[in-house]
Amino acid sequence: MGNKGKDMTSPVDRRVVHAFYEAWASRDAAKIAPFLDDDVEWMIVGPVDLFQFCGPRHGKAAVIDLFQNVIPSVMLVERCTNDIVLIDGDRAASLNRLTGEQAANGRTISYRTAHFMRFRDNKVVEFRSIIDSFDAAEQMLGHPIELVPELAPV
Repeated sequence: MGNKGKDMTSPVDRRVVHAFYEAWASRDAAKIAPFLDDDVEWMIVGPVDLFQFCGPRHGKAAVIDLFQNVIPSVMLVERCTNDIVLIDGDRAASLNRLTGEQAANGRTISYRTAHFMRFRDNKVVEFRSIIDSFDAAEQMLGHPIELVPELAPV
């Protein structure tokens, strides 16, 4: 059998996924921390120059810092809602909407994000988030992004 038994994972409990999202929506690092594996791989895909919370983070301490320091320096999140949550085995996916206030100027920002997670022992070991970065970037900038004419939709 070799290492095969080590690679097998058990399904995540639905209650754990929903409790994780309650903690995530609270934006409270102390509530989120119990759901994180010590070696969690966390990635938010988006424009790092506008959203410094985007990019990779490795380890529980880095994710806690993200919620305690990095996100609040960019955006004061007022509301996080899940439109859809799907759970299959040790994985979960969701479509969400975040609404908040840009820390620098108070402008309201609202955008969609999709999450893809993997759990081990009911803790998040992988978290991937993709934000609707074009829409979010226009809101952060406060104006539409001008497309180069040859790249503009026909």
